Amino acid sequence: MNYFSSFKTYIAELIKEKQATGYSYETSARKLKCFDRFCRKYYPDEKILTKKIAMHWAERRNDEQINSVHIRITPVRQLAKYINSIGQEAYVIPRGILGKMTRYIPHIFTGKELSAFFLQTDRCKPCKQSPARHLVIPTVFRVIYCCGLRSSEARLLKVNQVDLETGALTIRNSKGTKDRTVMLSEDVLKLCRIYHKKVSKIFPNRTWFFPNHYREHYGASSFIHIFHSFWQKAQITSISGNMPCVHDLRHAFALNRLNLWVREGKDLNAYLPYLSMYLGHADLSATDYYLHLIPDFFPVITERTEERFANLIPEV
Repeated sequence: MNYFSSFKTYIAELIKEKQATGYSYETSARKLKCFDRFCRKYYPDEKILTKKIAMHWAERRNDEQINSVHIRITPVRQLAKYINSIGQEAYVIPRGILGKMTRYIPHIFTGKELSAFFLQTDRCKPCKQSPARHLVIPTVFRVIYCCGLRSSEARLLKVNQVDLETGALTIRNSKGTKDRTVMLSEDVLKLCRIYHKKVSKIFPNRTWFFPNHYREHYGASSFIHIFHSFWQKAQITSISGNMPCVHDLRHAFALNRLNLWVREGKDLNAYLPYLSMYLGHADLSATDYYLHLIPDFFPVITERTEERFANLIPEV
């Protein structure tokens, strides 16, 4: 990205430093690009990141969610800290000025919704501008759903990270700069083998497993746009909860896996660590989140726990 405001050097150096320490910093870099345009438009002659500039940027916009404001101002707060660390003056936006972030409640896909969505991805047609798109779209979203991947983990997956013999995906530098191995099920592995063979004829010796029309990986914003366009094509008008996003496919994977274990009578205390490692969570609290926030799961877990621990609760 190119920057043009008075703070362009600081922004470029901060991003370089973050990436050198292992962070992709992709989302934050886009937010800093917006901040750069903001400063160029409203404060073209300012050389110091003042309180006036910082707090103007931190103002909540019409219909903007508190979480979105937090995501927007966090990179600017980091930028100010970086500028201070090299001995220059900058105002750091204080924490807590907008209140606490609200925890996102994921959309829970029904089987009907998933079938309708994947049916539309299968109908993606070839086009000259993006010759592999009709192969990428049906496959990448299935891999995200069936493996519980973050969208960035799928977008940034390289060919040399996919072992089509064993079905092992090597996820590099994911959230928290961690690496992990994710195993494909037999049906998904078969799908990926067929997909790879076809895409290799279009883009031989490609770097990215899911390439866009430039032979590069998909960007986050374009990937989100693609998901929503196919969701709209599915024409699902009656939904429960929030409107779905790409990341909800990962939530759906976790929910279905937990439900399956409960139906099989598995001990969740013993199995949750495996799911946590598979999903790449930093600790078990992130995995436990699914037990508390997914309404469809409560009746099942309540019924099973009542059966198991009923004798421990005395009658009044």
